[in-house]
Amino acid sequence: MKAVVYEGPNQVDIEQVDDPRIEHPTDAIVKITSTAICGSDLHMYEGRTAAEPGIVFGHENMGVVTEVGSGVESVRAGDRVSLPFNIACGFCRNCLAGRTGFCLTVNPGFAGGAYGYVGMGPYTGGQAEYLRVPFADFNCLQLPRGEQHEDDFAMLADIFPTGYHSTELAGVSPGDTVAVYGAGPVGLMAAYSSILRGASQVFVVDKVPDRLRLAEEIGAVPIDFTQGSAPEQIQERTLGGTDRGIDAVGYQATVPQGEEQPSVVLNDLIETVRATGSLGVVGLYLPNDPGGPSEDAKKGRLLVDVGRFFEKGLRMGTGQANVKAYNRQLRDLIIAGRARPSFVVSQRRPLDEAADAYARFDRREEGYTKVLLKP
Repeated sequence: MKAVVYEGPNQVDIEQVDDPRIEHPTDAIVKITSTAICGSDLHMYEGRTAAEPGIVFGHENMGVVTEVGSGVESVRAGDRVSLPFNIACGFCRNCLAGRTGFCLTVNPGFAGGAYGYVGMGPYTGGQAEYLRVPFADFNCLQLPRGEQHEDDFAMLADIFPTGYHSTELAGVSPGDTVAVYGAGPVGLMAAYSSILRGASQVFVVDKVPDRLRLAEEIGAVPIDFTQGSAPEQIQERTLGGTDRGIDAVGYQATVPQGEEQPSVVLNDLIETVRATGSLGVVGLYLPNDPGGPSEDAKKGRLLVDVGRFFEKGLRMGTGQANVKAYNRQLRDLIIAGRARPSFVVSQRRPLDEAADAYARFDRREEGYTKVLLKP
C-alpha cells in the first residue's frame, strides 16, 4: 500500500510499504478515508525528536473496517470508525481510570502508545491506505455510516479531544475568562471548547493572521503577540488577568523576533492568569530535543518562573489527551449539530501530495491551518 514515510529532517515521501495484517485476535484492519497532518507531526518532520527515517506518519485517522480478528466482538467489517490517536488496552490500571493516554500495556516501559509517533510504540501510522488497529473493540469509536460529517469526525482522533482536554486540565467553567496561547488547530479547538463550556471571554494569542482571523470568527478575541506583550494586552482587557490559561504551543515557542524560547509561553501564562487561577498545558514538551537552543533545552530542562507561579497560587495540569474520555460526547455534539470542529480544515489533499502539504503546513502558509489527506 501507499504510505507517508519519514525520510529525514524536512523530508517525507510516498512509498510502497507492506499492507497491515491481523496480528492478534483483537485486531481490526481499517481502510483510511481521512487522515490529518498534526502539528505534533511537524516536530518529527523538522528533526526535533529522536525519530529515525522509516516511520510511517499519521495518528489522526478514521475510516471503514475491512477485516476483524477472531476475538473482536463489537466491531464488524463495514463499520465506519474514528480511531483515538492514543492506542489503549482498556484493562490496565490507567485505562480503567479513564487515563487512556497513559496505557500501561501497549508500549512496555512507557506510559502511552500512539500510531506513527516516535517513542510511542511499534505502531504504523495511518497516513496510508490501511491501518492495523489493536484492541479494536476498545479503540474503535463507531460513527454513522456514509460520508456525512466526514471532516468533523476527522477531528475526533486528536485535536478536538485534545482541545477539550486542555479545558478540563485548566478547569474552564461557565463565565470564566480564558487565555489560549497558540492559534494552531489545537489552540483553536481549545478556544472553541472553552466557548462550548460557557466561557464568557476567550483570548487567543498568535502572530499568524489567518489563524487569528479564524479565532475571531468563532467568537474569541485575537491577540497578536508581535504588537506588544500578550500578558499586558490581555490584562488591559480583564481585571487582573484571566481565570484560566491554556498552552497549545509547547517547546518550540518563539518570541516576536523569531528566536526560540521554549519556556516563553509558560512564563507568559503565569503572568496572564490571575492569582489562584489555573493552567492547562497540552502543547508538547519532550525530555529530548536535538535542536534545542541550549544544552538544558535539549534535555527538556526549561527556565520556568516557579517562584511567580507559587506566589500567585496557580495550579497546572499537563499531558496528552485521554481521547476516549471525550470522543463519544464530542461525536454526539457533532451529530446533534451543536459542534462543527471542521471550521479549522483548510486543505483536503490526495495522499500523493503529502510532501508538498507538509512543507506548506510547516511554513504556516496562509490557507494551511489544518490539512486532511485523502488516500
